[in-house]
Amino acid sequence: MRISKVRGSLATIIGAAILAACAGDEPSSEPETEPLPTTGSIERLDPRLDAIVPPDAVIEVLSEGHEWVEGPVWVPALQSILYSDIPNNAVYRWSEGETASLWLQPAGYTGDVPREGESGSNGLALDSEGRLVLAQHGDRRIARLNAPWDAPEANFETLVGEYDGMRFNSPNDVAPRSNGDLYFTDPPYGLAGGNDPQELDFQGVYRLAASGELTLLVDDLNRPNGIAFSPDQSILYVASSDGANQPVVMAYDVQADGGIDNARVFFDSWGDGMAVDQQGNIYLTGPGGGVLIINADGEHLGTIHAPPRTSNATFGGDGSTLFITANTRLVRVRLNVKGMGF
Repeated sequence: MRISKVRGSLATIIGAAILAACAGDEPSSEPETEPLPTTGSIERLDPRLDAIVPPDAVIEVLSEGHEWVEGPVWVPALQSILYSDIPNNAVYRWSEGETASLWLQPAGYTGDVPREGESGSNGLALDSEGRLVLAQHGDRRIARLNAPWDAPEANFETLVGEYDGMRFNSPNDVAPRSNGDLYFTDPPYGLAGGNDPQELDFQGVYRLAASGELTLLVDDLNRPNGIAFSPDQSILYVASSDGANQPVVMAYDVQADGGIDNARVFFDSWGDGMAVDQQGNIYLTGPGGGVLIINADGEHLGTIHAPPRTSNATFGGDGSTLFITANTRLVRVRLNVKGMGF
C-alpha cells in the first residue's frame, strides 16, 4: 500500500508538470505590448525645466499618416483623445492600447456643395457640462455635437455663426470657462475665397456667454489663433500666428463681467495652439516646429521638439500627459506636472 501511494503521487506530479509545460507552449491570451516609436528631442534652456519635464522623458508617436491634425481634447467619458484632421473633415479617436480610428465625419463642413479651403473642425473642447464643442472651419461656426459618445454622428447644434449679421471667417480655437462662457478666435485660415468669401474685415476674438450673448473682445490681431486661460481664469492668453507682422502672445485681464482689459504682450513669438498646466506654465505650439514651455513670468524654459511642425496640445490621461498634434501625427510626452481640470 505504501509503495503504490508513492507511485501514484509521483504520477500525479509528473502529469501536472507535463500539462504545465504544454500550457507554456501555447500563445498568451494577453499580447505583449511593444514600445511605441519615439521622435524628436527635448531642449533644456533652464534647470527649472527638470521639475516640469523629467530628464528621461521621450516623445512617443501614438498615430501617424494623417494629413494635418489639430485641436486635441481629452474626453474622460471615453478615456480617449479626440483630434481633428482638418483637410479630411474628420475627428479621430486614440485610446491607450488601441490604434487611432475615425470617430466622426463630417466634422466641420456639412454642406452639399463642395467648397475650397480647409473644411474640417479645428479646435475641440468640452463645455462646462462635458459636451463636445467644435470650432468648425467649413460651416464657419461654433457648434456642439448632439450625439452620444458611443454612437457619434454629424448632428450639430449651432451655438453661434455670425457677428453683426456677417458670417465668421473660420472659428479656430475655443477656451471654455467654468461659468459656461466660451471664448474663441476667428482667423481666416479655413477660407479660400471663391464660393465662400470672407464677410468680416477683421479677425476677432469673441466671448459667447452662457446666456447666448456674443461680445467682440479683440479686433486688432492679424491672426488670432490659440487661446487659453490661466489656472484661476483671471488671465486670457491669445497667440497670434502672424509670424511675419505680429509675432506675439497677448495677455488680457478677465473682468468680473467676462470682458477683458489691460492688453499686453506676454511673450515675443508667434504661436499656434496652447495648453496650460496647474502651475501656470504655457505650452505654445508652432515656433521652430516644437512646443515652447514658458512659465507664468514669460520665461522660456525649454522646448519639446516634435518635427516637422506642431499645431496644438492638451493634457489628458491621469493629467500629467501632454498630447501634441504634430503635422501628420499625434504624439505625447509624460510630465511631472498636471494640466488644468485634473
